[in-house]
This record gives sequence, C-alpha cells and structure tokens, in this order.
Amino acid sequence: MTAPGMAGEPDEQTESRGRRFARWLYPRRRAQLWLLLAAPLLWIGLVYLGSLVILLLNAFWAKDAFTGKVAPFDWTLKAFADILTKPVYAIVAGRTVLIAVLVTITDALLAFPIAYYMARIASPRRRGALVVAVLLPLWAAYLVKTFAWRTILQGNGFLSWVLSPFGIPGPGLDELPNAWLVLSYLWLPYMILPIYAGLERIPDSLLEASADLGAKAGTTFRRVILPLAFPAVVAGSIFTFSLSLGDYIVPDLVADAKFIGNLIYDNSALGNLPVAAAYSLFPIVIMLVYLFVARRLGAFESL
Repeated sequence: MTAPGMAGEPDEQTESRGRRFARWLYPRRRAQLWLLLAAPLLWIGLVYLGSLVILLLNAFWAKDAFTGKVAPFDWTLKAFADILTKPVYAIVAGRTVLIAVLVTITDALLAFPIAYYMARIASPRRRGALVVAVLLPLWAAYLVKTFAWRTILQGNGFLSWVLSPFGIPGPGLDELPNAWLVLSYLWLPYMILPIYAGLERIPDSLLEASADLGAKAGTTFRRVILPLAFPAVVAGSIFTFSLSLGDYIVPDLVADAKFIGNLIYDNSALGNLPVAAAYSLFPIVIMLVYLFVARRLGAFESL
C-alpha cells in the first residue's frame, strides 16, 4: 500500500480548499469578472497609466540649468510660462486643431455615402467585398502609405507628371494642404466603419413608416436616417480627430510643417522634457473635452 502524501496521490487538503474556493466563487459573477480582469488592469494601471502620470509630472518639475536634467519634486510652472509666452506654441496648436477638424469633416462627407451604400443598398455579396476593400488599406503599414504619398506629392512625382500637360505645377512637399489630404486618406476607414455599423442598425420599419406617412426620400434622410446615424458619425470623428491631432510623421514628411506632436518630439529630443510634458497636456485636455461632448451625443453606443 502507498502511504498518504506520497507522489502520485492528490493532496486531499489542497483539493478540498480548491473545491471550497470554486464553490464560493461559482455564484459570485462579479468576483469572477474581477479575477479575470485583474492581470490586464494591473498592467494598464502600472505600466501605461503609471508611466503617463510620471511623464505629465515632468511638466511641473524644474530642469537643472547646469546638468540639463530634470529635478524630481522641484516644483515649478516655468514650462507652462514658456508655452504661454512663446507665440509658436499657440500657432502650432491652432494649425493642428484646424487640420484635425478639416480631416474629420472631409472623412465624414466621404464616408457617409460609402457607408450608406454598403448598409442599405448593396447586396450581401457586394457588401462583404466593400468591407474588405475598406479594411484593405489598414493591412499596409502606416509608414509605407505615408512614403507612397510623399512620392506622389514630391516636385517630380506622379502628381506633377499628371498636372504638367495642363500647365499646373505640382504641389511639392512644403504645402500644408498635403497634410490634410494624406491624413484624410489614412483615417477614412475609421470613419466608414462606425457609420456603416450605425446605418445597419436602423430598422427598415422606420423607413417604411416614413414612406407610408408621405415623406419623400430627402425628408426621410433628413428627419429619420441622419438623426439616427449622427451618433455613429460622432463616434467615427473620435478616431479621425484624435489620430490627426496626435500625428507628427505625416506633417513632417509630406508638408514640412510643425504640428503639436512635432514640437513635443523636438523638445524631448533636445532634453527639454518639462516643456514637452507641459505641451502634451494640451491635446489631452482637448480630447477629454471632445470625448465628454461625444458621450453626451450618444457616440459611445455606436462604437
């Protein structure tokens, strides 16, 4: 006979504890959820949010004039004073917000008819093909698409070759509208997909009821479809606006312009971390306000 506790036999005490814990856990769905999310929440809290908090704290820490290093817990508002007293920061912020707004409006105008055709008109087979076509550009690397547009827009590029017979000069790589054009192309799928999902959720019975009441197609679109799809448009605008607001590669490569991200990168590369951290608060505050407004408009239900 094998003595208790020898290898090959289960430990009865450990097994009974496990069974008791499983019995206690089984009816407690909330405890199961917390156990499931504990590891990822711990990772997000320590690694992501912790590093972000430390970064933003640098905005309030002084920089040693001799060594150039940041002195932790040496509190000062000098970085904010530098941003507020130098006009370049306000100019770049206004330029970035303007381009982000233009990109969002452009993508909304382009995405809505595409999404409407996909959701309400196209056959199931054609709808699947269009979804793949919308997602296809996302499979290509961001830098590959940006450099492709750089090749198109440069002085002796494809666009100059197309426009030269008409006596129109090419745009070159120092024009601000280039950033608007390329960013609109890059983030268009992020606008199409939420609008498509929002339009697909509109019941056909509402459109039939509108027609039965004598409303024409234009009236049905303005009073039924557009109000119901508007939260989905706002949901898509969260992606296009935030991604354009934080981009710093596209303006540098195709427009030779400075955006908020470029100034943050330049200051951090030069060792001026407090100013870079202080300027990082500007897009964060803008996006918090934007998300608050989007939530009030019901955009989160369309994500």
